[in-house]
Amino acid sequence: NSSESHNCAKSILTSDRLQIVVTLSEFFNETWEAANCANCLKNNSEGLSNSTEEFLDLFNKSLTCFEHNLQGQAIDLSPNNYTEVCKNCNETYTKLNDLYNHLQRINRQGGESAHSAHLCIDVEDAMNITRKLWSRTFNCSLPCSDTVPVIAVSSFILFLPIVFYLSSFLHSKQKKRILILPKRIQSNASLVNIQEKYS
Repeated sequence: NSSESHNCAKSILTSDRLQIVVTLSEFFNETWEAANCANCLKNNSEGLSNSTEEFLDLFNKSLTCFEHNLQGQAIDLSPNNYTEVCKNCNETYTKLNDLYNHLQRINRQGGESAHSAHLCIDVEDAMNITRKLWSRTFNCSLPCSDTVPVIAVSSFILFLPIVFYLSSFLHSKQKKRILILPKRIQSNASLVNIQEKYS
């Protein structure tokens, strides 16, 4: 029915008591919005954005790398010894992690999809799965590049009290001890003289 009149829409969409078509339409629209699906698409929604395709490609490469390095070794390895996976898949995982962080920064500013806030749920779930495998299952970790600045700042803060007390000690006025001489009666010879005068 090509008619777009109000009566036609009312008879088709709301004719039943449950209004199942309207309810389902609202449900799918709310799910689409909550999952930020538009953030994975190009502006005109003709397909996946270039960055999403790049991310999903790297995601598949990471999973393939994990699987490839575990083949035939999963039985022999102890649960905490996945050094081959960590070593061989480090580069792929690092690229994926960097791309995800980059996409988050772009998305906050309104990137390819012109939608802001969160990435679409597919990208976020894919990254969560990869990070969980990398850190919890394989016990791998990325080297921290901020180690030197952290150590430098920590050392500076630790030495601040020492510098403070030394400078306050050196620059404060030293109180010199002034000896106060008590007022005593003059020597014994003068005492004898006084007694002689009165006698």
